[in-house]
Amino acid sequence: MARALLLNASFEPLCVVSSRRAVVLVLKEKAEIVHRNGAEFRSERRSVPVPAVIRLVQFVKVPFRAHAPLSRRAVFARDGHRCQYCGGHAENLDHVVPRSRGGGHTWDNVVASCRSCNARKEDRLPWECGMQLRRAPVAPHATTSLIASAGPIDPVWEPYLSRLHAVPA
Repeated sequence: MARALLLNASFEPLCVVSSRRAVVLVLKEKAEIVHRNGAEFRSERRSVPVPAVIRLVQFVKVPFRAHAPLSRRAVFARDGHRCQYCGGHAENLDHVVPRSRGGGHTWDNVVASCRSCNARKEDRLPWECGMQLRRAPVAPHATTSLIASAGPIDPVWEPYLSRLHAVPA
């Protein structure tokens, strides 16, 4: 199913919605179409373009959230589905400081890892087994995580998400 990026009145990305929901917001005059995807929803008397990006007419105050919630999908999105030890395809999550050694299940202690690196590291610290992180794990901005968890990003959305990519991911 097609999706649309929902922007606040200030052009700040809020979330990703289904095309059907986007059309309903446009028909109720709560949002306006910024970009179309080329398709149309048709009825007996009306044809409505399917939006790729919509913007709310009224500004919506969003509660401040400093960090995104930690989830498997969000960690893989942050790390680009790449092992943070060898750069291969990641399949597992790894705690840099193992939980058995007091490491927490937090953004700065969880990374994506491939099976072989995860098995090689076992219950040790990376430097104890000659491994090194490619980059330090950090918590992504809440909006970045929200968009990333929605799945593949439509190229039309890039100009609206470019500000978010400037934040360390």
